[in-house]
Amino acid sequence: MNSEPPEEANAFWAQKSALEQRYQVILDRVTPLTTERWAFTGAALFFYFVRVYFAQGWYIVTYALGIYLLNLFLAFLQPKFDPSLEAADTAEEGGPMLPTRSDDEFKPFVRRLPEFKAWHSATKAILVAFFCTLFRVFDIPVFWPILLVYFCILFTITMKRQIRHMIKYRYIPFNIGKKSYSKSGYK
Repeated sequence: MNSEPPEEANAFWAQKSALEQRYQVILDRVTPLTTERWAFTGAALFFYFVRVYFAQGWYIVTYALGIYLLNLFLAFLQPKFDPSLEAADTAEEGGPMLPTRSDDEFKPFVRRLPEFKAWHSATKAILVAFFCTLFRVFDIPVFWPILLVYFCILFTITMKRQIRHMIKYRYIPFNIGKKSYSKSGYK
């Protein structure tokens, strides 16, 4: 039997819904502020590292945060539709997927993880990791230099593979500067 009266349960769900709506309003307001959002996330990460440095602990939490942020970054760099899988499918069909002539269809780069979702997930992960540093139960003793070396090796191997994939299928996941035009042509 439910010991809680229905009014209190309804009040709880109404309060939860109101909080979710406020949170969504805040997200909607910060969506166009890309630089400010990432500056906040960078500051949160900086304060997290300062906390871990001065507390001399929570290295497992930091390692888990690093792995999660690396996975987010890789998803941000990868196209939504993997060209290697599409190339394998079209090789069986006998036709290329990428445009080979100027009149072929142009397919823009679409990320597997959009920028806003990457920011939102990274910020939440940093805040959760910071919250974990408030409790000693998450401070598992470990020899941190091994974790650091392992993370650096993992990062190097993963990024090397990702860069090879980008070169092989000729895609660049960044727009580096906006093209501006003058009377004489490109600048």
